[in-house]
Amino acid sequence: MSCSRPVADPGPTPPTAALQPTVASVEAGPPYSARHRPILLRNVTLIDGTGAPPRSGVDVYLDGGRIANVGEHLSATDDTEVLDLEGFTVLPGFIDAHVHMTFTPPTNYPEGVVREMKEHDADRALRGTSNAWATLQAGFTTVRNVGGTFADRALRDAINAGTVPGPRMLVANHAITITGGHCDATHGYQPEVLPEMQDFRAGVADSPDEVRKAVRYQIKHGADVIKVCATAGVMSSGDTVGVAQMTPAELSAAVDEARRVGVRVAAHAHGTQGIREAIEAGVDSIEHGSMLDEDTVALMKARGTVLVPTLSAGAHVLKAAEAGTLSASSAAKARAIAPRMRESLLRAYDAGVQIALGSDAGVFAHGTNGHEFTLMVDAGMKPADAIVAGTTGAATLLGLSDVGRVEDGARADLVIVRGNPLDDIALLERPEGVIKGGVVYVHPLRDQRKPK
Repeated sequence: MSCSRPVADPGPTPPTAALQPTVASVEAGPPYSARHRPILLRNVTLIDGTGAPPRSGVDVYLDGGRIANVGEHLSATDDTEVLDLEGFTVLPGFIDAHVHMTFTPPTNYPEGVVREMKEHDADRALRGTSNAWATLQAGFTTVRNVGGTFADRALRDAINAGTVPGPRMLVANHAITITGGHCDATHGYQPEVLPEMQDFRAGVADSPDEVRKAVRYQIKHGADVIKVCATAGVMSSGDTVGVAQMTPAELSAAVDEARRVGVRVAAHAHGTQGIREAIEAGVDSIEHGSMLDEDTVALMKARGTVLVPTLSAGAHVLKAAEAGTLSASSAAKARAIAPRMRESLLRAYDAGVQIALGSDAGVFAHGTNGHEFTLMVDAGMKPADAIVAGTTGAATLLGLSDVGRVEDGARADLVIVRGNPLDDIALLERPEGVIKGGVVYVHPLRDQRKPK
């Protein structure tokens, strides 16, 4: 709605650091310098993220930031913290494939315009630290940030360094768009406003050669993924939501340039023509995919293109339109497009298109990402398939092989809920425990305050 190379964890602190407890206070924030302490989660029900049926009476042993063993009746060393979690379900850390971590929704359209003109990347990065912490507490241990500024790269690096708590991030930096396109941050402004945001450095490009330059520039400055805006959108001004914007030649240039260095491409696309042109250009995922017909769905399946449906964004903009907090043009587009997003998801799902969870957090409040699971199930997905979309499905899209599943050797990223989410998917909106890289950020037996 708004606008790969693996990112490594920083790993444990040097051996000279004092041994710290691995439990992070929700109020005070996590122990940034903590070394990994072995943890044994005993007697849990396990949903491993692969789509396999739940297993009860399972033990999960964490050591050195990794899952060391998954089994029954596991033994523990003297320094292991043992948590008896009978009645709890353990899942892989959730993955949100579509966020804007340094964005926070304004209370109204004029406020958003003024903020865009006043803010610097330092402001965005600092605001992103709060959003990142809210996201982690909500159980999302990995995210893909598809379009923003270089503040996202700074936030990613600060999280990796342990300076601030947050999910593992893959970032796109600036999205690639045409002049006046959906991701052109100065669309509708006077030409003199924000001149530094009006060329390839900010992703604005108007030919295949300019697109290549824009892609190279984002990668030069640390992009893990490239985001292209194939069509217009809801939150941009002066365009029709489904109209195609980047040309097929421009889309192909973006994909070709990214592929040369092993970087994947995500395409913002609402309208059918733009979706088809992005798929034919070879993008890895379609973001939103609001107007899917049967032929386009068949093409997605044939090409292996992943759908990231962002139902949360559709639900939010529809509410915002009714509340009068959007511009008149955006409100009209929200009313037209939001109902079609659920229909398109179900059409793709029934046809066997790969689905990856993406919420578009930043359009709405961070930390509420888990509501996307609920909306996907409400739209017609089976709860087990929605969980796969937010774990192994999203991990596969991001090109990460050691997150999104609970198995020996995977990163120790886990979410703990009380009860069975296959019976009540809304349990995933309020995790009782969150572990990332073997460090407990929300303790299932101690922390009383939970993400909203």
